[in-house]
Amino acid sequence: MIQQEIMRVVSQREIARNIFELILEGAMVQQMKQPGQFVHILPNPGLDPLLRRPISVAHIDKMKNQFTVIYRAEGKGTNLLSQYTVNRQLDVLGPLGNGFPINATDSSETALLVGGGIGVPPLYELAKQLTKQGVETKHVLGFQSSEVVFYEKEFSRYGETYIATVDGSLGTKGFVTNVIAEKQLDFDVIFACGPTPMLNALQQEYKDKKGFLSMEQRMGCGIGACFACVCHVNEPVNGKDYVKVCSDGPVFPIGRVVLT
Repeated sequence: MIQQEIMRVVSQREIARNIFELILEGAMVQQMKQPGQFVHILPNPGLDPLLRRPISVAHIDKMKNQFTVIYRAEGKGTNLLSQYTVNRQLDVLGPLGNGFPINATDSSETALLVGGGIGVPPLYELAKQLTKQGVETKHVLGFQSSEVVFYEKEFSRYGETYIATVDGSLGTKGFVTNVIAEKQLDFDVIFACGPTPMLNALQQEYKDKKGFLSMEQRMGCGIGACFACVCHVNEPVNGKDYVKVCSDGPVFPIGRVVLT
């Protein structure tokens, strides 16, 4: 059930260059189920900026009524958000969207989790939940440089973890696809989140594999009313040749959405 709540900031810290980890507390956490869902945060109670910011949920702690988001401070809204300190309050709408179907794989299979940049965070909760089900997970995380790498140790607790950086300052030089090919990683199902070019490369390479892709897209309302995040599909879904990333996704089966 989607709800709007004024939530308390438990902690906020910079974990890499311009990358912030924010922990919030509130009753909404009890509604969070699927890894890959997101929340819509209002970074300023005034009118500037007017729109909320969609941020994926990275970690859920129902015992403490807390959840974690990780975001990059790069625009006006996220820079304002990065200034929030402990015990301040934030207006949050969520949980939103359809996340990764963790029941799409079982304990006899191996899942490959592939993240790019700020698409990495939702895969952390996914890794935890899949591991709890007995699924073996492998992780390939791509970044621009070592300065913006985060959560490498955290992912390593749940399985093999490989890093790719475009400039070669950490791990494999190049992209996540280079790592998968060079390490000859074997898997039964792929879960991925990141920029469209990365998702497109994975969709082209592994279109015959079972897989699910989480899309990054600019959003307005976050609930499917404004049509700001519409994407075309390769085959009509329920008679429509498009989907709304915020309400139909952000996670879609591999091959469903046109990626360019």
